[in-house]
Amino acid sequence: MSKENIPFVGLHAHSVAGSIFDGLGYPQEHMDFAYENGMDALALTDHGNMNGLAWQVLHAKKMQAAGKDFKPIFGCEAYFVPSIKEWHEEYDTIMQDKKAARAAKKEETSGATVEDEGASKKAARNILNRRRHLVLLVQNQTGLNNLFKLISESYQPENFYRYPRLDFDLLEKYNEGIIASSACLGGVYAGCYWENREEGPEAVIDAMRAVTERMVDIFGDRWYGELQWNNIPEQHELNKYIIQVCEEYNVQMISTADSHYPNPDAWRDRELYKRLGWLGKGRPSWGGDGELPVDVDEIGYELYPKNGQQMWESYKKYSKSCDVEYDDQLVYDSLTTTHFIAHDRIESFMPDNTVRLPDFVIPVGETADSALRKFCFEGLRAKSLHENDEYTDRLEHELSVITDRGFSKYFLTMNEIATITNEVMLTGPGRGSAAGSLVAYALNITQVDPLKYGLQFARFLRADATDYPDIDYDVAEPMELKELLVEKWGSDTVAPISNWNTLQLKSLIKDISKLYDIPFQEVNAVTGKMMFEATVAAKQKHGIKAGVYVPTFEEVKEFSTTLRSFLAKYPNVAVHVDALYGQVRSCSRHAGGVVIAENLDTHMPLISSKDVRQTPWSEGQNVRHLEPMGFIKFDLLGLSTLRMIEGAIGHVLKRYEGIENPSFEDVMSYYNNKLHPDIIDFDDQTVYESVFQKGKWAGVFQFTETGAQNLCKQVQPKNLIDISAITSIFRPGPLSANVDKDFVKTRKSPGMVTYMNDMHREVTEETNGFLIFQEQIAMLAHKLGKDLSLDEGNMLRKVLTKKGTGKAAKVKNALHGKFIEGCLEKNISKAAAERLWETFEYFSGYGFNKSHAVSYSMISYQCAWLLTYYPECWMAAFLDKEPETRKEKAIAIAKQFGFEIEPLNINTSGRVWEISEDGKRLIQPLSSLKGLGDSAIDQIYVGRPFQSVEEFLFNEEMRYSKLNKKSLDVLVRSGTLRPLMDDRFTGMKHFWSAVAVDRPRKLKNLEKNIELYAPEGDFTEEEKIQSLVDLTGQFPINKVINEEIMTKLEAMAIPPISEYDPDLQVVWLIPRKITPKKTKNGKDYLIVEATDSNSSNLRIRCWGVDVNGGDNIQLNKPYMIRPQYSLEWGFSTRGRAYKTWKALA
Repeated sequence: MSKENIPFVGLHAHSVAGSIFDGLGYPQEHMDFAYENGMDALALTDHGNMNGLAWQVLHAKKMQAAGKDFKPIFGCEAYFVPSIKEWHEEYDTIMQDKKAARAAKKEETSGATVEDEGASKKAARNILNRRRHLVLLVQNQTGLNNLFKLISESYQPENFYRYPRLDFDLLEKYNEGIIASSACLGGVYAGCYWENREEGPEAVIDAMRAVTERMVDIFGDRWYGELQWNNIPEQHELNKYIIQVCEEYNVQMISTADSHYPNPDAWRDRELYKRLGWLGKGRPSWGGDGELPVDVDEIGYELYPKNGQQMWESYKKYSKSCDVEYDDQLVYDSLTTTHFIAHDRIESFMPDNTVRLPDFVIPVGETADSALRKFCFEGLRAKSLHENDEYTDRLEHELSVITDRGFSKYFLTMNEIATITNEVMLTGPGRGSAAGSLVAYALNITQVDPLKYGLQFARFLRADATDYPDIDYDVAEPMELKELLVEKWGSDTVAPISNWNTLQLKSLIKDISKLYDIPFQEVNAVTGKMMFEATVAAKQKHGIKAGVYVPTFEEVKEFSTTLRSFLAKYPNVAVHVDALYGQVRSCSRHAGGVVIAENLDTHMPLISSKDVRQTPWSEGQNVRHLEPMGFIKFDLLGLSTLRMIEGAIGHVLKRYEGIENPSFEDVMSYYNNKLHPDIIDFDDQTVYESVFQKGKWAGVFQFTETGAQNLCKQVQPKNLIDISAITSIFRPGPLSANVDKDFVKTRKSPGMVTYMNDMHREVTEETNGFLIFQEQIAMLAHKLGKDLSLDEGNMLRKVLTKKGTGKAAKVKNALHGKFIEGCLEKNISKAAAERLWETFEYFSGYGFNKSHAVSYSMISYQCAWLLTYYPECWMAAFLDKEPETRKEKAIAIAKQFGFEIEPLNINTSGRVWEISEDGKRLIQPLSSLKGLGDSAIDQIYVGRPFQSVEEFLFNEEMRYSKLNKKSLDVLVRSGTLRPLMDDRFTGMKHFWSAVAVDRPRKLKNLEKNIELYAPEGDFTEEEKIQSLVDLTGQFPINKVINEEIMTKLEAMAIPPISEYDPDLQVVWLIPRKITPKKTKNGKDYLIVEATDSNSSNLRIRCWGVDVNGGDNIQLNKPYMIRPQYSLEWGFSTRGRAYKTWKALA
């Protein structure tokens, strides 16, 4: 029988997109190899999901566009149990055992299930993990929707434990349009084999008969037995059983390659990738001694997308090596049947990608277009703009673009989201280009009047474009909002968007090196330096002089000499890094992205992560998979400043309006009447002078970095556009081109600015003649070009950087011609027009979105307004909302503003930062204590005020199961209970031992403890400091460095280390932590972690010290040093510590 040109299609294949740490390579790599290997189709059947479907669809379209005749087949290798009901009964029984339940909870996983192929290819010891594989292939769109539904159901909480599951009942409901096969050594037939083999062949075949009868009853002739060819003896035993039962029931058979990597040479990378998935999780059942196989024959199978001839060769090779004979004709037919299935039983189609949005947002009796129009004009009327022709004309234009492009329902959905959100939390004025839409403003999706600030709708949505609208929506509490939407509309309507995290260079090098037993110290030396080396060189290459830059994978390999040397020394690591970089590592959720559409579970195969249903596909900077599949992303993004503003308003209402416990309705009313962009006076020079010009910063949005603050003080802004320009300039691109310096010069000398004509002045005068905003390029091109529309102007912004002969470059050249022609007609010389065009090209690289800049500048101004007029309210909110990592610095800022920080007090400290009656002191909250939970605080509120320690310890109204021994320890050591410590106690340590350590249950026990522990006295100053640091996260610098020393330092002009000046050289600091280290040569050095009056935390390396020879740097003591500084190493000192570190007290 000829083994050449056997028609064959791989109907069982895995990729990294959906078979994490099992399949290697993305679907497109598998498809390209299959095509090059002579195949005209390939199925994708990842484990339990269809996460790779979007990759598969997009690449198939790309192949077709390139004239490649290749058919994608959509499928899944599902996890199957005969009865979920019976499985769940056993699951519930086991979970009643508390120990088993705890262990089970630890094993629960996310949508990124990791297949343990060894565990699935034997009898299941643990009922909880029981599942078998079942290959499902879709024949048409109906089958695809049914498979989506099956997968979505398999991830429901009642069907999921470590793996998603489906059963016979689900298959009976949703089998139309689906072909099924018995899968591999972990499949449904294999389950019969593994569970019954010890009872003999008849037991195995009887179990397989039962499965066959049920599958044939469900699928009919769409059920196939699946044969595979490898060097595993059990596979050939299983093959024989499958042949027997299929012949008995007249079921056709197929052979599959069960491919797991994209080409024959990738087997070793796949073996290592599998092991990376189990690092830190124990050893999988297939792991053996952990060593990588020497060659592919040692594994016993080759799992790449084989063609018919290669499949035949595998059959012959492995059947011979296992000494098993088969009927050649039967095997040949099993190969050719795959081609028949792929081309005769499965339709050629692409998934329906009709844009899906909810219908319930359309009022009864309206269409989406009519409803949107009605709501928009009602919104204009509410703003008293309905009789203004400029506004009504603009609204008509926007509505025509939106309706022509079919996006009315999108805006109605955003309108519903905004309505729900504004009832429970503050939202931002706007974000991104959507602030340029009058429709969004009329619907209260944004708060920015686009006409007032010259914002362009075309920057957001062009009539001639094909992309979807994208409104980024800032909210105070995004998780709360998403939960609210799911609760209101259902988890089959609202689904968070998945993020697929990939293997990155640093962790990849470390993990691969572990498997090759490369010394950790050597690896750490490489990973610690490589990013710095590459960043410096890459910034030089790109001409970037300022700002943050993250080098690409290729740039790190090119520019890091340390990494190049390491990879040359360990070539195996280099090969694996190249192959595995970017492979999928885990699944998480997008920070704010959701999709909203009815019946999502039939239009996409939903997965789950920690009981939250989410999309199988991602949408972001690196991949755009939702839009091509017909889903629009809604970005609900958290902005902590909004929570800060809410908090400040709450304090204002409490202190100045007499509202003891302000509701959100009260907060929203104040915001709408005082802070809303339509109401607040953005030209109040008091705000600009007191904050932006003087540089009095405290949590002011966008001005928390020293660089931005310094630029702002130099520019001396006087209006919102000035602030917008500053924030637009303070980015790596403009800074590297020295735009900041040039801009400051023109602010000081306006006469330096020249304008080409009145149109040029009109567009750029607000930014001193500079093209700071992207919209300025679009507007100038529109005004100066010949018949060059504003849509074309915005298109120009996107194509200006394009070169060569591609489509974008052709568009650019056409627009260039129209621009030059228009300039000539307006009496601008060709040379001047070309210079302006070159300016366009120059600025296009870092021009910023004006709509976004203006919207965010409004938030900056709102913060500054509150700081100006209600400084104590703003400062309390600032301290309350700043994260713990920045709390210490925030407290230092509050002190710089003249506020005193009142110590924790059991009777006055609340849940949030409070303000003293005189407004001069800020009271630290109980919630800031580490180790003191909400339930303990609840009990304190129940019992207080306390007049004595007895009232605190023996209060009948308090539940001490909630206020436990640990809570008492925290309250005493932090000083919170100090007001209750009377003269019976000799010191705080005595108080601690008597009250917390030896917790008295009765009054007589307290009296006994007071006498027993009296000798303990007080804590040392070191102990007090350490307790405050440990429990509050704040360093009490006033306890370490007194006013006299500070005065001397200021007199000598010696700055804290965070204000290091290379000309002065000398600085002061306070060591907080000291770690002894050794160099490669065995020499001692120290790493000192230190702080200063700015609460900055910095590291200093101390070279040349003698740890055992008297070099003793004390913690929590002030020192002067003369450090050296480099970008690579930071601060360091050289020489014996007693010479280089001078104690100040």
